[in-house]
Amino acid sequence: MITINKKVKYTLNVLFIAVVGYLTFRILFNNKELSEVMSELHRADKLWLILGCVCTFCFIAGESVIIKYMLWLFKEKTPFRRCLKYSFIGFFYSYITPSSSGGQPAQMIYMKKDGIYYGYSSLIMLVIAVVYKAVLVLLGLFFYIFYHGYVTEHVGGYMWLVYVGFFLNLAYITLLLIVCLKPLWSRKMAIKLINFLTRIHVLNKKNTEGYIKRVTRIFDNYVKASKYIGGNMGSLFTITWITVLQRLSLFMLTWVIYKSYGLHGASFMQIVALQVLIGVAVEMLPLPGAAGITEACFIAFFTGVFADELLSPAILLNRGISFYAVIIVGGLVTLFTHLLNIKKYGKSTDKAEDAAQAEIAVPDQVQVVKEQKNKE
Repeated sequence: MITINKKVKYTLNVLFIAVVGYLTFRILFNNKELSEVMSELHRADKLWLILGCVCTFCFIAGESVIIKYMLWLFKEKTPFRRCLKYSFIGFFYSYITPSSSGGQPAQMIYMKKDGIYYGYSSLIMLVIAVVYKAVLVLLGLFFYIFYHGYVTEHVGGYMWLVYVGFFLNLAYITLLLIVCLKPLWSRKMAIKLINFLTRIHVLNKKNTEGYIKRVTRIFDNYVKASKYIGGNMGSLFTITWITVLQRLSLFMLTWVIYKSYGLHGASFMQIVALQVLIGVAVEMLPLPGAAGITEACFIAFFTGVFADELLSPAILLNRGISFYAVIIVGGLVTLFTHLLNIKKYGKSTDKAEDAAQAEIAVPDQVQVVKEQKNKE
C-alpha cells in the first residue's frame, strides 16, 4: 500500500522521533538514576492518569464522531469502530510526518479499501482539516485575549514563537479562503509559480504537466468543498462544536497531570490557555510530531506552574500519554489493518492509492456520486 520511498521516509521520521525522545529524556533527567525517575512518575495519582488516558482517547474519538457524522450525511452506514480505526491510522501517520501531512491521505486509502468513495473521503478530510485548524486559532485568540497577563507572564521570551504560529495558521486559513472564493485566479497564480520554479530548476521541468494537473485537481477540490459548506452551514456548525470539544479534551491533559500530583494555584483555564498556545506555536512547524520543540515550549511555559522537581516527569507523562502512546496504538491498529487487507485483497495495490497518498483528490463530485448510488 505504501511505496518503498515512503516506507524509508516514514522509518527515518520514526527514528528521528525516537532519537529526539531519547535525548529529551536524558536532558530532563540528567544525572538521575532510572529508579529516581520511576519514583517521580509513581508519585502521580493513578486515577488521574487514567482520566488523562480517557482524555486522549476522547481526542482520537472526536474525529471519529465527525467522520461518522459526515458519512451519515452522505447516507453511508459505517460502524463507529471503523471510523475509530480511520482516526487511529490518521493520527499515527500525522505524528510521524512533518506538519502532519501524511495522516489524511492514509485515511483516504483505508476508507477506499472499505468501499468509501474518494469523493466522500476527500471532502470529509478537507472539512476536518479546515475546521481543526480554525478552532485552534479561535481558541488561541480567546485565551490570548482573556488571559493575556497570565500568558505573557509564563510564555515570556517564547512569545515570538506563538506569534509565528498565529501567523502560519492564519496564513494557511487565509490561503484556503482565497482558493475557495477566487479559485480561477488562485489556480492561475499557482500555475505561474510552478512555471517559475521549473525555470529556476527548483522543480523538475519534465514533470511540469503533472504538477499543473495536480494543482488543478487540488484547487477543484477546494471549490467543491466550499460549495458543500455553503449549502450545509448547519452541519458545519455541528462539526465545529465537536472539534472544540475534541481539542479541549487533549489540551486539558496537562491540567489532569497537574492535579495528579496534588498541585494547586493554577486554574483549569490558565493551564489550558498555556497548552493551547503551545499548540498554536508548534503545530505548523515542519517536524514529525513537533518533537523536541513541544518539550522545549512545555518547559518554558510551565516553569513556575509545576514545582521544579515535577516539571520533568510532567513532560514525560504528557508526551507519553498524548503522543508516544498514540503512535504505538495507532501503529498497531495500522499494522493489523494492513495485514487484514493483505489477507483480503492480496499484495496488489490500487493505482488510485498512490494518488491519494500524494494528495487529497476528488475524482467525482459528491452530488454525482450520490446520483449514481441512488440509481443503484
